[in-house]
Amino acid sequence: MDNSTLIIVIPCFNEHEMLPITHERLTALLHEMIGSGTVSERSRILYVDDGSHDGTWDLIEAFTRSGQLECGIKLGRNSGHQNALMAGMDAARKMGNAVITIDADLQDDISVIPQMVRYFAHEGCEVVYGVRRDRHTDTLFKRKTAEWFYGLQHRLGVRTVYNHADFRLLSRRAVDELFLYHERNLFLRGIVPMLGFKSACVHYDRAERVAGETKYPLGKMVNFAVDGITSFSIRPVRMVFKLGLLFMAVALVMLVYVLCRYFAGDTAVGWPSLILSVWFVGGCILLGLGIVGEYIGKIYIEVKGRPRYNVEQRIIK
Repeated sequence: MDNSTLIIVIPCFNEHEMLPITHERLTALLHEMIGSGTVSERSRILYVDDGSHDGTWDLIEAFTRSGQLECGIKLGRNSGHQNALMAGMDAARKMGNAVITIDADLQDDISVIPQMVRYFAHEGCEVVYGVRRDRHTDTLFKRKTAEWFYGLQHRLGVRTVYNHADFRLLSRRAVDELFLYHERNLFLRGIVPMLGFKSACVHYDRAERVAGETKYPLGKMVNFAVDGITSFSIRPVRMVFKLGLLFMAVALVMLVYVLCRYFAGDTAVGWPSLILSVWFVGGCILLGLGIVGEYIGKIYIEVKGRPRYNVEQRIIK
């Protein structure tokens, strides 16, 4: 295969502080790769402004005016990280034959990008995952919850790559196949492994964020985890059904016990146990309704068929 035309897609949301650092490092890397013949001179960096309300888009416009490698897309509103990635990949597949997605904070190690390209260009890998070696830079809470999340996904039958986020290389063919998945509730970490193409992993050490603030606070992380589970598995609903069967079995056992006590002339006062049972069963019912409601809510979003994002402005070279 001749030199790959690589498009690096970077979703940005309020990254005014971090973006100059990101831009300097990525342009230096891409110039180096072009100079060494690793990628073609048609390769580009594509910034996707996901409805930022700081100076992010102004910076992106300045980058596109001052250089030849930079392109930009401005979304009309904040559509979410996964949708911003899709918007960038949709434009990138028309520009090159390989797409790399990476977050603007550059906590993912860009030094492994040439290795990703080699897997694609010389070994025919359609998908190359960037995988963290460990989570030593995370807090204990985040590390343990991540381990629990990946373990739960595995038990629920969701196929993901452990310690992989959204740092990956996709061939144009893989991106085209990815766009055949039309769901609005996106969880790309689960969809990409479903493509089934030849893949490889490159491992790296994740760095600390050097500027700006994380765009995934606890609330967003929880919502993202729920989306990741409910978008790929109906086992939680089946668990509610099995829980209902268990309660019915317990109720029958208790009925037999109460009748035996009644006919034996021993009727015990059971106010505390009765109240506890009511609260427990009521809580389980509400939990079950919440799980079922989560799926119904997703159906509601899907059937409306609204676009994932709206593009306000494009600067493509």
